[in-house]
Amino acid sequence: MLTRTRRGIAALRGRAARFRRPWPRRIALGVVLVIVVPVLAAGTALRLNYTGDPGDGTRTRGRDAIWLGHAWVDGRKDDADLAAFAERIAGTGIKDLYVHAGPLEHDGTLPAGRHPRARWLIDAVHRTLPGIRVQAWLGDVLATEGPEGLDLERAASRTAVVASARQVLDTGFDGVHFDLEPLLSDDGHYLSLLDDLRALTRPRGAQLSVAAHQIDPLPAAHSVNGALSGREKWWSQKFFGQVARRVDQIAVMSYDTWMPLEGLYGGYVAQQTALALEVTPEDTDLLMGLPFFHEDDLGHHESAETVTAAVRGTRLGLARTDRGRERFGVALYVDFAARDGDWAAYREDWN
Repeated sequence: MLTRTRRGIAALRGRAARFRRPWPRRIALGVVLVIVVPVLAAGTALRLNYTGDPGDGTRTRGRDAIWLGHAWVDGRKDDADLAAFAERIAGTGIKDLYVHAGPLEHDGTLPAGRHPRARWLIDAVHRTLPGIRVQAWLGDVLATEGPEGLDLERAASRTAVVASARQVLDTGFDGVHFDLEPLLSDDGHYLSLLDDLRALTRPRGAQLSVAAHQIDPLPAAHSVNGALSGREKWWSQKFFGQVARRVDQIAVMSYDTWMPLEGLYGGYVAQQTALALEVTPEDTDLLMGLPFFHEDDLGHHESAETVTAAVRGTRLGLARTDRGRERFGVALYVDFAARDGDWAAYREDWN
């Protein structure tokens, strides 16, 4: 009896084990469905977003910009360099030069000796390239993801940033361009700073422009990413619009997107262009960034993030959303890392 009982128990355990065995596989399948399927669906959507013909009316409006390195204002560049640059951009839609004149100190101040040759550059550009505007590119790391950096919560820091903007305008720059990163979405202190800067630039007839983070590709993506990683890559579309309404130009940093394939990247840029167009006022210049640099890391794959894909994505987004918009262009990042192929693609595909 005892033996039969033991055999019966063993048999029951065997049947139970056979019943339980599929569950780990079911759980694994569930994980795959939850993670992989949405990723595949998103990838398919982006790839489809890259298809089609943007058609006529989706090329330069003569409102493009380029970020220029610090060598233009610290004495490393001269008249010969400017002549070569003038030849390089002849016949393109470049209107604004964002010339690195900083960086700002963490308290928002700007040492006077940081751009000793600025006056030479401004005068030489106005003489050599009439109609081209020279803006001072100022930036700093923000204290949003660590203890070091510029703290926009401090009123004194924001006041100092405005004073730094006044300083470069007094030097003769046609405007001021800010690139403050990492800037969290919905930062009211940043909006307050832009209001103060606009009160400075508008009476002078000077340009106020900013480099902007990408927009949530999915609803609340910035919040989800922040909760999971402690960092926010994107801005909400609402916040992007709030920033765009406070400036003369907003340039989307539409690179470092994590996209591994050119088709996915181009579709992503098309989506970003559409999202930005939907909330940028008609009287604000919207510029989409072009990757004029070459790196390979987690955030940027140079085989995927090409100028050709960025321009095509930009044109597709423009065609689908606001084909007739005049205050629109591209911004080239950055002169000192650009190759001949980047310039060729910009000329052929956009101009």
